[in-house]
Amino acid sequence: MLSNHANKSISTLVPMDKIKFGTDGWRAIIGKEFTVANVARVTEGVSKWLLSDQTNNPKTSRLSVVVGHDCRFGGELFAETVAQVLSERGIKVFLAKGFVSTPMISLATKKYNASLGIIITASHNPASYNGFKLKGPYGGPLIPEHVAAIENLIPDEAVRMDSPEGNQASVEFVDLEKMYIKHIEKHFDLKAIRRSKMNLAYDAMYGAGQNVIKKILPEVLALHCEYNPSFHGTSPEPIAKNLTELSSLIKNLKKKQKKYHISSALATDGDADRLGLFDSSGNFVDSHHIILLLIHYLCKYKKMKGKVVAAFSVTPRIKKICDHYGLELQVVKIGFKHICGIMIAEDILLGGEESGGIAIQGHIPERDGIWMGLTLWEFMAKSAKTLEELIQEVYEITGSFAFERNDLHLTEEVKNRAVENCKKGKYDSFGKYQIERMEDLDGWKYFFGHDEWLMIRASGTEPVLRTYAESSSQKKAFGILNAAKKTLLRNDA
Repeated sequence: MLSNHANKSISTLVPMDKIKFGTDGWRAIIGKEFTVANVARVTEGVSKWLLSDQTNNPKTSRLSVVVGHDCRFGGELFAETVAQVLSERGIKVFLAKGFVSTPMISLATKKYNASLGIIITASHNPASYNGFKLKGPYGGPLIPEHVAAIENLIPDEAVRMDSPEGNQASVEFVDLEKMYIKHIEKHFDLKAIRRSKMNLAYDAMYGAGQNVIKKILPEVLALHCEYNPSFHGTSPEPIAKNLTELSSLIKNLKKKQKKYHISSALATDGDADRLGLFDSSGNFVDSHHIILLLIHYLCKYKKMKGKVVAAFSVTPRIKKICDHYGLELQVVKIGFKHICGIMIAEDILLGGEESGGIAIQGHIPERDGIWMGLTLWEFMAKSAKTLEELIQEVYEITGSFAFERNDLHLTEEVKNRAVENCKKGKYDSFGKYQIERMEDLDGWKYFFGHDEWLMIRASGTEPVLRTYAESSSQKKAFGILNAAKKTLLRNDA
């Protein structure tokens, strides 16, 4: 039976603000835009779309939706609101017990042969946000055309619900974490990882992946694997600046403990679909390196083939490794939904984006931080090589490089001026870095020669201007970012 959280009848017919889906779902501040009433409105749009178009999953005899929430504040309440609206419309609901990750919802949507998957999550956003993600029956992000169709069906008024609890007979509680763990045990050589001499660490960032690693690899050193909806005041995004505690732990252990040190550490975000990695010296391994490592492992060691799909912000060095292994490469706009659309239609070896969202052949067409981390730990265990040694193998193919990112929190005026300047081609240099060519598939990517580049892109979910840079060293990459910041902030630019 649904809890009393969702026992509310929403019936006031008052015009409300338009709800728009961004790069990865709808996200908003809890209690301001992200409310029970608005979640019900979005779910009503979902219901209308499902009831009007049943061709998206012809094998389903009855419309059904998998529903869950991550560790954020109000997750249970919002998930139950979704279940209430769907069940009252006669749609079967598989409602997850407790918090779950986004990959768990996607996997369950495919395994239950459901019409759709919905997870209440704002992914890596700060704790003040929550969100609403849609998953297709194939186990990945719903394709953009279907998301747009649902968005157009969201009513402008609050939703009328006749029953305070929905149709209880249409709601089935399911253990998606157990299902996910069984899926992992079937596809990974966990014994090889356990038998290896590696000492591993995992930082859940207080997110929804916190129980999985502890259950499948109990010897792993666990950080922030407890329930804390505020994420202890941090943003649960697995990038270097948010993981200083994990990095310091690795460095201190290596310095003080002669017999024990961490071989590698994995971190995942709030809904566990993105990852970051550390080597044995506590150095952050960004998603560009992770993507190259995965391609290297799958091709050279596992003899797998297939097309590679990469988001526009991924390092151009991905072409070097694809050329080396004779793989076709396709570059797409940012947002995993663009990658997923290709993965469900073609034979794809890997799909990846700069933000740490990666999917590989043999799993669902969905970003999965834990799955990618286990793949690389299995790589280390079976090759009996350190992460540093495996990265050197990649460098022999692509050359060494460093990538850095700086999120500029600007006023709307400054942000919009910078974006307009990019659109109008007003920049011919950033400090001493002269632009040789530019690409603008999704944002602006400026190339300076010597395998150096800068990318500028406005965030689709936050009031931020993102800048990315790559060079031969970390110091040089930061030099590009600092030069870009000065140029972007100039009034006369």
